[in-house]
Amino acid sequence: MTVPLVAWEGVKGMANVELLASYWTIAGDVYPHSATEYSPHDFEDRVVAASKAGFKGIGIKEADLEHILKRRSLKDIRRIFEDNGIKHVELEFLTDWFLDGEKKKKSDQTKQMLFTAAEALGARHIKVGDFDMNKVSMPRLIDSFAALCAEAGNYGTNILFELIVDAMIRTLPETLEMVQGADAKNGGIMIDLWHVVKLGIRYEDVARIPARFLLGIEINDGTLQCPWDLHEDTINHRKLCGEGEFDVKGFVNRMLKAGYKGPWGIEVLSKDLRKLPLNEAATRAFNTTIAQFPN
Repeated sequence: MTVPLVAWEGVKGMANVELLASYWTIAGDVYPHSATEYSPHDFEDRVVAASKAGFKGIGIKEADLEHILKRRSLKDIRRIFEDNGIKHVELEFLTDWFLDGEKKKKSDQTKQMLFTAAEALGARHIKVGDFDMNKVSMPRLIDSFAALCAEAGNYGTNILFELIVDAMIRTLPETLEMVQGADAKNGGIMIDLWHVVKLGIRYEDVARIPARFLLGIEINDGTLQCPWDLHEDTINHRKLCGEGEFDVKGFVNRMLKAGYKGPWGIEVLSKDLRKLPLNEAATRAFNTTIAQFPN
């Protein structure tokens, strides 16, 4: 399993589109931000189900990785990936990497676990960000992101900042300012369609992100308005592609025309999806996602 630092093979039609099952999509009955965020499904069962459904990539969250490592080594995990044709490994999620004190100390411990795993598994990237809307100056963010990327380079992986609704920066211009200011060859942006829609970012603005910084895309679906708050909407009411009100096909077509060449993640946090049997969840996630791409 090789570790490309930035580039991926080009997408020249649907035959070359490769999908990645993001962690939450096939994690099963476990809730985000709960005391235990690890999947109740056995790790190998998840990989097998994803592979049989057609996925070429898998995501692992830090709490899940820690849980898996109680029974399996990183060598075991890599063997399971290789045995099932998994090419693209995504690790998440690192927060508080730009802070000081106890939060930074805990973040550094998680960072080291993720870096060690990234090197052993040939992970393409680690997703980073913020869930607490911390107020941080841009110069500090630029320096912190640059330092994080420099350290990640020693482990052969990329750092992707995910622009989300409750991060410390929540606009595309700010995100670009941070990654461009850091100017790291292995640092870039993860774009999640959910957050693009909820933050009111125009598709055409996403398509203008310089290719060297647009290193990951996740797609999903949802409603444009809802009776509950945004947090509840985000963690419990996302939908599989084509089952909501987003213009998923329009987004996909625009990003393909813009030259995006990486794997496509499908990330759906949904209380309904969590209840499905593992194989059904994986198969439905794959089939509904690949249907968004041109024939």
